[in-house]
Amino acid sequence: MTLPSKPIILFDGVCNLCNGFVQFVIKRDKKAHFMFASLQSKIGQAILKDFGLNTHDFNTFVLVDSGKVYTRSTAALRVAKELDSPIKFLHIFSVVPSFIRDLFYIFVAKNRYRFFGKQDQCMLPSPEFKTRFLN
Repeated sequence: MTLPSKPIILFDGVCNLCNGFVQFVIKRDKKAHFMFASLQSKIGQAILKDFGLNTHDFNTFVLVDSGKVYTRSTAALRVAKELDSPIKFLHIFSVVPSFIRDLFYIFVAKNRYRFFGKQDQCMLPSPEFKTRFLN
C-alpha cells in the first residue's frame, strides 16, 4: 500500500474523546501537516496490518510518520510537537520514560467511553477538511 507522504493519525472513529482530539489537532495544524483515518476504516485496518499492529484493539491512537509507527503517549507528544504554540511545548514531556507516561494514557484509553461516551458510527469530516481524511 502506498501511503501519503504526510504523517497519518489513526484514531478510534466512534470515540468522542478521540474525535475531539482530531478536531483539536485540525484547529492547531494550520499547515495541514497531518492526515487522518479511523482505526475501523479499510485504510486504517490495512495500515495496522502492514505494521503488524492489532486490528481489533482500538485503545490507542497511532501515528505513522516517515515509515515509522508511534502509539500512546509517544504518538501524542510527536503530534503536539508539530502543532501551533503553546501546545508544541508539551513535547518536552518526551524526556519522561514512556512506561511512566503511558500509565496515565492507558487509564484514560480504557475508560474513554465511560468518561466521554461514544457514537454509533465513525465521525464524518466537514467538507472543508474532507481532503485530510483517508478513505
